[in-house]
Amino acid sequence: MIGKKNNPKAVVLLSGGLDSATTAAIAMEQGFGVHGLTIDYGQRHAIETDAARRLGKALNLVAHIFQSVDLRAFGASALTDSIPVPKSTRGDAIQAGIPVTYVPARNTIFLSLALGYAEAIGATDIFIGVNAVDYSGYPDCRPAFIEAFERLANLATRDGVEGDGESLRIHAPLIHRTKAQIIREGVRLGVDFSLTHSCYDPTPEGLACGLCDSCWLRKRGFAEASVVDPIPYSPETSG
Repeated sequence: MIGKKNNPKAVVLLSGGLDSATTAAIAMEQGFGVHGLTIDYGQRHAIETDAARRLGKALNLVAHIFQSVDLRAFGASALTDSIPVPKSTRGDAIQAGIPVTYVPARNTIFLSLALGYAEAIGATDIFIGVNAVDYSGYPDCRPAFIEAFERLANLATRDGVEGDGESLRIHAPLIHRTKAQIIREGVRLGVDFSLTHSCYDPTPEGLACGLCDSCWLRKRGFAEASVVDPIPYSPETSG
């Protein structure tokens, strides 16, 4: 996969996880020249930004911007505060409702930055790898949120007011897919999942913990897809 500079531009939010990697590959297959945007928001799993850098190089993106927005100043999430990350040896840490790993307004902030980047480079398409099937109760991963933000985007930008009628579009191609379906799609597109990272609380050596919600969703997805997960997990939980 090669990012073509003369193709229509799209901004893709690239976190370093398997969902965003697959989303970037989908955008490229659809003929877009992908401009990646990776956001370091002060998360405890900042190793994801390293994964995003590796993915950006592997995908040969047209451009890849890294932006810092330190949401630790707000806290109120296990990913940006001293709140423990829920873990379970049986996967029963994934509960109904909004979990403590939800970061207040994170996808609203991310999409706002992507919107600013898109308007600056003349792109009318933004891709985000949110999922409303195998997800941990996050309100900003729902179709209603994506639809509402797209309406906002076309009210809040110069092109939306003075443009030639070409609307800005928010693409969430994975929103109705299971994790297994996402993994199969990534395999079809040639995504190197060994470059991705999903864990909420990796070890000091950078290994996935194998016990947090994100690890359980990932492991279950690979198992259901009958695909071997290529990333290493902590030896204490890999069995």
